[in-house]
Order: sequence, then C-alpha cells, then structure tokens
Amino acid sequence: MLDEHNTEQSEDDATPPDETAASPDETAAPPDDGPPPDDGPPPDDGPPPDDGPPPDDGPPPDDGPPPDDGTGADRSETDDIDRLQRERDEYYARLIRTTADFDNYRKRTDRERRDLTEHAAMVLLTDLLPLVDDLERALAVDAQDGTVDRRGVEIIHKQLLDLMARRGVAPIEALGADFDPTLHQAVAHEASEAHRDGEVIEELRRGYTLRDRLLRASMVKVAKA
Repeated sequence: MLDEHNTEQSEDDATPPDETAASPDETAAPPDDGPPPDDGPPPDDGPPPDDGPPPDDGPPPDDGPPPDDGTGADRSETDDIDRLQRERDEYYARLIRTTADFDNYRKRTDRERRDLTEHAAMVLLTDLLPLVDDLERALAVDAQDGTVDRRGVEIIHKQLLDLMARRGVAPIEALGADFDPTLHQAVAHEASEAHRDGEVIEELRRGYTLRDRLLRASMVKVAKA
C-alpha cells in the first residue's frame, strides 16, 4: 500500500508544466538600450614631447697653443732686458742721491767742526788778551838797570796758570816721580847713586794734561843705576 501511494505521488510530481505559461523572454519587454554611450572628448595626448635642446657637443677641441715660431721667446727676452735696464737706472739714480746726501753731510759736519774749533780758539784767545796787555805794560815800565820787574812777571805768570786751570789744563808733576812713557819724554839718562833707577831727576820742560788727555808730555832727565 505504501508503495502504491508513493508511486502515485511520484506521478503527480512528474506532471509537465503548463505550456501556456509565457516564457520570461517572450513576455518581458525588450530592454531599453538608451542613448548611445558618450565616449567624451578624445583623450588629450598633451603637448608633443619636448626633446630638449640639441645635445651640447662642448667647445671645439683645443689643439694647444700655436707652434712657437721664436717671436714669443724674443719678446720675453726683450721684456727682461727692459726691466733690468729700468732697475739699473733706478739703482743708479738712488746711488747718485745717496752720494750727494753723504757729501752734503760730510761738508756740514766739517763746517760744524771747524766752527766749533774756531769758537773754542776765540774764547781762549779772548781770555789770553789781558795777559798780553799786562806783559806789554810790564815791558813799558822803566826798570832799574834795564831789567824787567820780577814781581810783574810773576803776577802775569800766575794769571796765565789760573786761566789754564779754568780751561781744565793742569801741569804734570814729573820731578821725583818714576818715569812714565805715557806722560814723560826722556831726553837724557844720568847715572846717580842718590836716586833710584828710573826716577825723574830733572824736568827740562813742563808737561800738561787737558782733563783726562795728555796735552803735552814732560821733557825729563832720568836717573840710571
């Protein structure tokens, strides 16, 4: 029984569909394709590609200086000669100026030295004039027996020594001193037992010093043992 029931249900399920039903394709309205699609403006390819400036091949190759035909060396040698001649002229002019300056300096110092010497001599001679006046007065005096008064001569001698002392002149004390070749001039030697060897036993001419310098050496006689 069960099998029959299943068999019947199976047959019912197998009934073909109604052929009168419209197929989807037949009943549906055809699709509206609408206006054709707008493809828009044609694509902008932009400006044409810039190929840039033409390639720079650089400066033309340097073939080096032109061959020296000898004129460059001659010009350089001429410039050196001109430069040396200018330096020579400059040094010569400087030498002339220096020589002239030195000559002027020498003349100026000689003139100053001569003026100084003459001034010193003038001052000394001015101081000596009063002594000359005294000597002339002493000689003009009538003396007894035709001789000059000794006292007048002694006074004049003292005045002269005082004048020399003011000028820095001092007599050298040589008598009795040992012989000194820097101060004494030995003109004679005499054997003497009463004096030591080398002692000045007589002063023939007095010597003088001007401050620390020898003005005149004493002329002396020296004892010899």
